[in-house]
Amino acid sequence: MDQVQEVENFYGVYLLVNNNDDPKYNGRCYVGFTVNPTRRINQHNKGNKFGGAKHTTRVPGPWTMVLIVHDFPDNISALRFEWAWQEPKNSRRLKVIDSIQRKKPSESWFKYHFRILTEMINLPPWNRLPLKVRWLEQDFCTDFPQSRFPNHMIICFGAIKARKKTIAAAEQSKELMDLIRKRKECHLCLNDIQNLETDRVLCINPKCKLVAHMKCLAKMCLEKNHYVPIRGDCPLCEYKFLWNDIIRKKKGLSVNIAADNEDEGDYDI
Repeated sequence: MDQVQEVENFYGVYLLVNNNDDPKYNGRCYVGFTVNPTRRINQHNKGNKFGGAKHTTRVPGPWTMVLIVHDFPDNISALRFEWAWQEPKNSRRLKVIDSIQRKKPSESWFKYHFRILTEMINLPPWNRLPLKVRWLEQDFCTDFPQSRFPNHMIICFGAIKARKKTIAAAEQSKELMDLIRKRKECHLCLNDIQNLETDRVLCINPKCKLVAHMKCLAKMCLEKNHYVPIRGDCPLCEYKFLWNDIIRKKKGLSVNIAADNEDEGDYDI
């Protein structure tokens, strides 16, 4: 777990566990939201005067960030996830699940919060998001119950660092980007894209020339009886993508591309 991964446009919901020697405090948990995990854990351990939460200031530390759920599309979806995880008795989606309304007598606070998390990632709308559950502390790594982890989500390990936004267009060659900028016609519906800034999306494959209406590509990727796509295949280069990566690229954020997935084909623009 020594490798540190850098992520831009970071929105995460984390779980802290108390490591105080006093058994009165040891093992207590706290759920919070952050855009910068490194800064946030330092704030919690320094206290309320340095930006830490009132709860973690009242309870003597130190606190350890043991896991973080990230890759939310925006801060609102992450904040809603945080609130539900903190308040399963009040959350509209969680209060109907009797098994997570209280901690079992012999259960640790960590295991109780992990049970809540397991239910949450299997409920809409969260089960439609391409989330990552990242373990930050080896000693707390816990397997999710069999068949209770959505197959489009990812379990990962190691420290994470938020970084400033970079321009995804830099991944594209200048020549290809010039061609894409000139094209205003959607490859899917063949109609002009009236508002390029808000309606146009591109393939995440830096070698692909796809230009499409967001609604056209979303409709092509949408599964039956759902409102938001999860994944899809590019209609030009057949590159497999997560919908969240399409949106990240649209916002000007870089997207990690697996080299063995790249397609060398050439297509008319």
